Amino acid sequence: MANPSSRTPMAGGFLLALSLVAGTVVGAGQGQASIGFVAGLGVGLLLLLAIWLIDRARTR
Repeated sequence: MANPSSRTPMAGGFLLALSLVAGTVVGAGQGQASIGFVAGLGVGLLLLLAIWLIDRARTR
């Protein structure tokens, strides 16, 4: 059995959700809510990936 980690991993789900909402709101303000959603998804996934990579580097 693997040893449990003594530290809590970081989570980027909040940043993903926030970027989706923000992208949709900004896109809707410009009349393109769907494009804003997709742009928010892209930004959120990049932030999520960055947090995951930082957390992974910290655990090693």
